[in-house]
Amino acid sequence: MRKVVYGGAMSLDGFIAGPNGEFDWIVTDPEIDFAASMARFDTFLLGRKTFEVMRKMSASAPPTPGIQSIVCSRTLRPEDCPGATLTADAAQVVAALRTKPGKDIALFGGGELFRSLLAAGAVDEVSVSVVPVLLGGGIPFLPSPAGSARLKLRNHHVYEKTGTVSLEYDIAR
Repeated sequence: MRKVVYGGAMSLDGFIAGPNGEFDWIVTDPEIDFAASMARFDTFLLGRKTFEVMRKMSASAPPTPGIQSIVCSRTLRPEDCPGATLTADAAQVVAALRTKPGKDIALFGGGELFRSLLAAGAVDEVSVSVVPVLLGGGIPFLPSPAGSARLKLRNHHVYEKTGTVSLEYDIAR
């Protein structure tokens, strides 16, 4: 069965973006092989806010070949999401995707989409790179109110050049 993996970068104090949505604090470690990390996915789940940020960043970039992007939003219209599938019910879409053949599903966020899918029992793994910076506020990795979830460490790696720590957990059921 396909797994849903929530992942991304997080500050040491638990934020995925700064107070104004900024992410200029995220350092890229030369040791991290993003292509290898992303090879296990053929579907990206994006919340509305994350989609809008990515759309601005990649206005001139072509879509990623072999990747199905699904935008989860109750306010966007299909014409707002060219090249992507739009849904208002993320949990229903994940349930349908799990029944189909394919690679795993990357949940890029944001935190609110993670919270709703975690509550629905639709997230299998959490993969986070902790960046050694304290933001003091911003968009949390898991916004409240949220239920708790037990995690089981699957893997970890320390990147010495930047001090970034990669942590991979399975959701314990």
